[in-house]
Amino acid sequence: MFIEIDPTSSQPIFEQIAMQIRFAIAAGTVREEEMIPSVRDLSKQLTINPNTTARAYRLLQDEGLISLRRGMGLAVTVGAKEICRRQRKLFFQQKFQLFLDEAARSRLSQEEIDEIMENRKCQTPF
Repeated sequence: MFIEIDPTSSQPIFEQIAMQIRFAIAAGTVREEEMIPSVRDLSKQLTINPNTTARAYRLLQDEGLISLRRGMGLAVTVGAKEICRRQRKLFFQQKFQLFLDEAARSRLSQEEIDEIMENRKCQTPF
C-alpha cells in the first residue's frame, strides 16, 4: 500500500493517511478482507510517530472500514469498498462545490467555467 504524506498540508497527517486508505479501498487497490500494514510497519514506512498511524487506524475502525483480526492484525471489512466509494464521491462533490462557489464569487462566467472543465478533460488520464 502506497501512502504519500504532505507535511505542508493543513490537513493533519492522520487524516491524510485515513483518506488515502479510504481512496485505495474505493479504487480496489486494497481489497475487502485484505490485511493492511501494522501500525509499526506503516509508521516506519512513512517515518512518522506510531501514535499518528494508530489514530488514523482508530478512525477507520470507528467508521467500520477496518477491523482487528485477533493474532493477525487489521483487515479491510466486507462492505468497506461501497462505503468508501460513497465517501470518495461525496468528498469530490464538496470540493467541486467549493470550486463553483469561488468561481461565482469571482464572477467567472459560465463560459469560462466550461472552458476550464473542457481543458481539464483533455488532461485527465482516465
